[in-house]
Amino acid sequence: MTKFIFVTGGVVSGLGKGITAASLGRLLKARGLKVAAQKLDPYVNVDPGTMSPYQHGEVYVTEDGVETDLDLGHYERFIDEDLNKYSNLTTGKVYSNVIQKERRGEYLGKTVQTIPHITDEIKRFIYSLGEQTCADVVITEVGGTIGDIESQPFIEAIRQIGHEAGRENAIYLHVTLVPYLKASGEHKSKPTQHSVKELQGLGISPDLIILRCDEPITDGGIFHKISDFCNVEPDCVIENLTLPVLYEAPLYLERAQLSAVVCRKLGLQTTAPELRSWMDMVSRIKTSKRSVKLGLVGKYVQLHDAYLSVAEALRHAGYQLGTKVEISWIDSETVTEDKCEQTLAGLNGIIVPGGFGDRGIEGMILAARYARERKIPYFGICLGMQVAVIEFSRNAAGITGANSGEFAVDCPHKVIDFMSGQNNEIDKGGTLRLGSYPCRIVPGTVMAACYGETLIHERHRHRYEFNNNYRAALELAGLTLSGLSPDGSLVETVELKGHPFFVGVQYHPEFKSRPNKPHPLFLGFLSAVLNRSEG
Repeated sequence: MTKFIFVTGGVVSGLGKGITAASLGRLLKARGLKVAAQKLDPYVNVDPGTMSPYQHGEVYVTEDGVETDLDLGHYERFIDEDLNKYSNLTTGKVYSNVIQKERRGEYLGKTVQTIPHITDEIKRFIYSLGEQTCADVVITEVGGTIGDIESQPFIEAIRQIGHEAGRENAIYLHVTLVPYLKASGEHKSKPTQHSVKELQGLGISPDLIILRCDEPITDGGIFHKISDFCNVEPDCVIENLTLPVLYEAPLYLERAQLSAVVCRKLGLQTTAPELRSWMDMVSRIKTSKRSVKLGLVGKYVQLHDAYLSVAEALRHAGYQLGTKVEISWIDSETVTEDKCEQTLAGLNGIIVPGGFGDRGIEGMILAARYARERKIPYFGICLGMQVAVIEFSRNAAGITGANSGEFAVDCPHKVIDFMSGQNNEIDKGGTLRLGSYPCRIVPGTVMAACYGETLIHERHRHRYEFNNNYRAALELAGLTLSGLSPDGSLVETVELKGHPFFVGVQYHPEFKSRPNKPHPLFLGFLSAVLNRSEG
């Protein structure tokens, strides 16, 4: 049967439970096991799709079109498995499902309660992932911190699964902070002890404890103390140090025999993990000789997690090309006519990622014009493509007043507008064009050179499209429509001839990039940056 691993966190939030879960997934897959991962989020939103990126970082999108927590991006990048609708569950989605069932009469005659109805819905979701994927192991991360009121139904649900499946089929891994006090020069285990006690009070005794720390734990007594006071075996207390290279985390944890301990606890007989290619990748990261400076021009740059997958995809391309990518985070509201040159000077390339709303748009348009006129490699993603189309329409095609219907409802030329059947009256949540769609690439284009194929599938998350009424005028002015939907009805990608790299795509290629398999468009963009800067 499918084995279950539940990852919880204690003391404080932001400890890197997602990285721990993703690293463990990588290690188990390297042992030949089929792994699936999921995140349980306690917030009451049905999904993070309507949240500001400042609240929760980027919204990650799965192949089947579900808007999810950004931790799913870590799972996909580390484990290299496409996740699905069973990979992210929120309190909002749980209650929505239960209320719909109640209205349909599925609980007829019963009083609907947190236990068993809410917990049963959570358990159904967890079990479904294993059933849908036929996974050997399902890794489930519970968001929030032990002790939070909102996460208690999730904790109770995973406690019940441990009882139902049996301890040989379900284990609990608790990630907790071990702070270092500089004044006394020592690590403190008391917060971990209290966190484990809180977890035990909820009916769960952790099988493994992962100690998150910024300074190496040199006092072996800390491990023994936590082992004794928290009722776990000595080799089940494992240090997880903050590392300079994110993707070194699986290797660091494996040196402490994490996957061997997990397999022992679950009764899994496997070969040793095959990590040679991952080790080679980490070695390349550490020995990169070249460096480039790329400007990421966006509206949420104060929180870098708002563009997490884009930043990681840029770095992935750098790993393969032996180049350290330095990202200059530029608030698009600071890019103005009088400061554009000053703000963007010295950049080797410019990338404008996705986003919603009219704030900072004119700064992005100026950045696109700066890159186009100065032949600086430009990569526009989703909103970044739309910005490039608006800029080209105004300044190259002579369409005065060109804009998007999203930003200026009354503008005379909506070169970007609603998708067919969309309008302002629809619900905002879950009504975007979401998930994987095909795109046919025009031969002889930069797109074709990057992908090396004519039919691709990429993930989308947007509501507005290139307005087909302006196709002829923009093509006549020199814009190449290099990628279309298979029926030719939607413009998916645009580019410019005679430019080192000026490409805009309506989809989000960053979601399919992997550290050891960078996305071809990011590779193409960075290659053009290097060719220009070194030429």
